[in-house]
Amino acid sequence: MKQLSFLSVASHLWIQWIMLGSILVDTFMLYPNIFHNIPESFEIGLEFMAVASPHTYFPPLGAASIITGVLALIFAWKFRPARYWIFFSMLMIVLEGATSMIFEWPRNHVMFIEGAEVHSVAFLKQTANEFLVVHGFRVAFNVIGSVLMFVGFLKYYKQT
Repeated sequence: MKQLSFLSVASHLWIQWIMLGSILVDTFMLYPNIFHNIPESFEIGLEFMAVASPHTYFPPLGAASIITGVLALIFAWKFRPARYWIFFSMLMIVLEGATSMIFEWPRNHVMFIEGAEVHSVAFLKQTANEFLVVHGFRVAFNVIGSVLMFVGFLKYYKQT
């Protein structure tokens, strides 16, 4: 049971770090290219992401983060100092996921599905700015969640 407990907590930390690294890659490598010359850059971005995109990558990774987080919380529950750190890390991931679904997915639809055929360039630029502002919150949720999970892992490891 102790090994399963350690594996669940370490797995969630690992997934959380992958999530953080992925969102930082989007932030500093992908998004500057997608948002530099709207709406032309949207079309180029869609061509580039024809095989795989953040939409094919992040939902399964987010689900993995939630599943491993729940398991980590269950298996680490008896370790009181670690449980709260893991719980609040999970809260950050849920907030990040909810923010994505509620605010960013509809904007993705406007920018990439409807695009310039339906909307003016000014509206697409406004939508892109809103997307990037909300993305800043997603990055913050991921950074905070990763730090909380790392501290939770350290507290868990110290007690075991």
